[in-house]
Amino acid sequence: MSTPGDRGVVWLGSPAFPEAARTALKDTQLRANLKRATGTIRDKRLAVAAELDDWEELRESAAAIKQHTARHLDGHLVQLEKAVTRAGGTVHWARDAAEANRIVTELVCATGESEVVKVKSMVTQEIGLNEHLAEHGITAYETDLAELIVQLGDDRPSHILVPAIHKNRTEIRDLFRAEMGHWGQPAPEGLTDEPRELAEAARRHLRQKFLTAKVAVSGANFACADTGTVLVVESEGNGRMCLTLPETLITVMGIEKVVPTWSDLEVFLQLLPRSSTGERMNPYTSAWTGTTEGDGPSSFHLVLLDNGRTDTLADPVGRQALGCIRCSACLNVCPVFERTGGHAYGSVYPGPIGAVLTPQLVGIGSDNQSSADSLPFASTLCGACYDACPVKINIPEVLAHLRAKVVEAKGGHTVEALAMKAAGKVLDSPRLFGAAQKAAALGGKVLARDGRIGRIPGPLHGWTDTRDTPAPPTESFRGWWRKNREEERS
Repeated sequence: MSTPGDRGVVWLGSPAFPEAARTALKDTQLRANLKRATGTIRDKRLAVAAELDDWEELRESAAAIKQHTARHLDGHLVQLEKAVTRAGGTVHWARDAAEANRIVTELVCATGESEVVKVKSMVTQEIGLNEHLAEHGITAYETDLAELIVQLGDDRPSHILVPAIHKNRTEIRDLFRAEMGHWGQPAPEGLTDEPRELAEAARRHLRQKFLTAKVAVSGANFACADTGTVLVVESEGNGRMCLTLPETLITVMGIEKVVPTWSDLEVFLQLLPRSSTGERMNPYTSAWTGTTEGDGPSSFHLVLLDNGRTDTLADPVGRQALGCIRCSACLNVCPVFERTGGHAYGSVYPGPIGAVLTPQLVGIGSDNQSSADSLPFASTLCGACYDACPVKINIPEVLAHLRAKVVEAKGGHTVEALAMKAAGKVLDSPRLFGAAQKAAALGGKVLARDGRIGRIPGPLHGWTDTRDTPAPPTESFRGWWRKNREEERS
């Protein structure tokens, strides 16, 4: 088990969410890009999900499989290791980011290569693999189109499915023109912002890398414990090139990605494409089991990563987050994400799922990761994420649970905790409660405008600036009752 201080670089060093969100909200171009992209994906998802009469039954099945897997995770992982080994692969266990980075770096160095091609992988971003490889003289080339855009711009992903969702076509064209030549084949002369031309420029840029690379690094969407089969699903085919052409394939996988059997994929491969891209099926679903002579890589290594996951598993409420299949449906329906984008979350995992997953992987209350504690509060608790989640993760429940843990970790000295303690004392005392009612009525007379509370001066103005709050009544029920009882007696 890793300690919070050992858990890699899930947290990317951004300010706490409130401060980062204020900056993002001022970027009108960012907000326009996000609204257009998330709205398009959201509408497509709703349309294709409605085509299935058993959509809710599929969600229930997926949730049940994930819950069962979590309860028996140790057994399924051991079974997976045996199956992969039997099929000719090698399994490595990594407690944290540092150990995973060391394992992958040593495997690449053992091949004598100084370049690797990469399939889109959030878990390698989580551990900072590209940066670690660079420190050891190894260059990692991202081959997913959106990840390529992020890499060329020395940027950070802002979405689980579409890492460059914050960029529009013109911005991408300008980036290709300026940066492609520094990483390989430059963009063609006269490149426009037409999607077809941008895709062709990326295809030509990457072709040489695919044909010469000897080592590839991937993540995994699923791994079947019974057969040792690992799966990657994607939309472009770049992943397929990485998974089949190199001589050595290294897959880094979070331990929660295992499913018990091959037949379980029947459920997830219906839910995932519809929830993520609004497609009925993934254009490319690549599955491999160990190694096969003359077919694909001759050497396969599977790195199973913990990095805070077993600690998350120990929380009966918080462990729900480990059921995530990285579809990003919750991001596309979240009113907060749509306005701030992913960078404001300061995490590889943005949006509602990031708000419940990141603090647990990092460790709530960790001194060097304390800004992650703000993420459970980055939500309106509207519940749209729960309705959209294909595996029925009750994200609002986990958010409320983690908020309580954050307050407890800070020793109950937050403004919210102090306010709740004060309210508890007042509500527990009839005398104090009566005095508070009188004070509220008096304050209401001073601050009320048209029956509503106006702007409160001082540090509490933020509350009234964003809320339409009725003024307290001038007479409490107690006062009314006492007065009327006295009239009856007389």
